[in-house]
Amino acid sequence: MFFVFFLLWIVFNGRITTEIVLFGLVISAALYWFICKFMNFSLQRELQYFKKSGYLIQYFYYVLKEIVLANFTTMKFICSSNKVIEPVLITFETHLKTDTSKFLLANSITLTPGTITVSVDGNRFIVHCLDRDLAEGIETSVFVKLLEKIEN
Repeated sequence: MFFVFFLLWIVFNGRITTEIVLFGLVISAALYWFICKFMNFSLQRELQYFKKSGYLIQYFYYVLKEIVLANFTTMKFICSSNKVIEPVLITFETHLKTDTSKFLLANSITLTPGTITVSVDGNRFIVHCLDRDLAEGIETSVFVKLLEKIEN
């Protein structure tokens, strides 16, 4: 985090001089000390985030991939006149422990066209799907598996 603060300092200043670098080091160290002291942050926690960053990048890759695929599926439903659309409301439970993971899962489902997270109550999700085909496997999706890996 210290390096992020320092990098932002350099970028926002727009040039590199000795004074800017020295002042940036002092300001970045002060900010890092502040978040460690008052915001329950530590070097160990930062290392955990760094280790999990690969899973987060992979997670966001799959979110983008599923958004694109669901767009094409939704376009097929809209453009085909002979297909009968069967909207469905499904309920499933996850084993996600943190509110952040539940938040990411709910938003990922809602961002994917054809599905909307209606309610999250504890570990219970209620999701509206445009068609029964979109609801298949939602409780064991790649989103849930990656979020479980991130939590562990």
